Order: sequence, then structure tokens, then C-alpha cells
Amino acid sequence: MSSRPAPPPSSARTVKNETQSGDTERLDVRAWISGIRLSTFAVIMLSLVVLAVWVLVPTMGTFIQQRQQIASLEQAVAVNEERIAQLETERERLNDPAYITTQARERLYYVKPGEIVYLIDDDLDPAALPQEPAAVSDEVEEQTSDWMPQLLRNLIGAGLAQTVVPEKAAR
Repeated sequence: MSSRPAPPPSSARTVKNETQSGDTERLDVRAWISGIRLSTFAVIMLSLVVLAVWVLVPTMGTFIQQRQQIASLEQAVAVNEERIAQLETERERLNDPAYITTQARERLYYVKPGEIVYLIDDDLDPAALPQEPAAVSDEVEEQTSDWMPQLLRNLIGAGLAQTVVPEKAAR
């Protein structure tokens, strides 16, 4: 004879579901829950766990909030220390007489007695000023012309071009 598992206790009911592979037995949840017996010790331990969760959850929330505040304050302190270092460097620079003299000459156009100052007025035509380069395209464009004939044209053009001689050197 083949060995079969022991039948379930009489208090638990089983429900049979038939599938393609054969019969499978499933335990009824209601019967399983009704079979659970809680001792006084288990009830006390369960109530202690619930009490611990009830006490610790707000405390953990406060702890996490305080850690976030501490982190943000530490970051603010680091930023302020960096700003203080910059200001101290600026103060040291302003205490240097050479720096003060340079700034007075460049910004305020101060000169020492006996010096001659030449101010150059930028009188170039705005159209003659170099323009800002155009933005580089993100797309790759393919050129249909070959680079070799273009190079030869440029070389020949440069070689045959007449050189410009300044007027003073020509006389």
C-alpha cells in the first residue's frame, strides 16, 4: 500500500480544488484561525510589542526630523565658513598697498604726480568688431564636396595672390 499523509484534525475543514494535475487540498482559513489558542503569556507579549511600536514610532519620527535639521545646519555652517574664508582673503588683499594702488589706477584712473596718462577711446565701427561665434550645432552635417580640391584651390590662391606692401615701406 502507498503511504498517505495523516488526515487533518476534525476541527479543521479542508476544501478540495480540482486542477489539471490532480486533487490538491487547501486548509480553510476560518477553521485555522478558530484553532489558534492564545495563552496569557502570548497576549502579554503581543501587547508589549504593540505598546513598544506605539511609543517608538513617534520617537523615531522626531529623531529623523532632528537628524535632517542637524544635517541642514551643518551644511549652512560649512557655507558660512567658506564665505568667511573668502572675506578674510579679500581683507588681506585690501590691506596690501600694491593692490590698492592698482585698483585706484584701473578703476578710478588715479595717477602719481608727473605721470602722463593716455586714455584710448575705442572708436572702431561696431560692424568692424569681431562678432560672437555662432553656436555649435548638435547635429552632424555631411558635406558633399571633397576636401582635396578645396585645399588645392586655397594653396594656389594663396600662392598667386599679390602681397600688400604698406605705403611707408613702398616709398
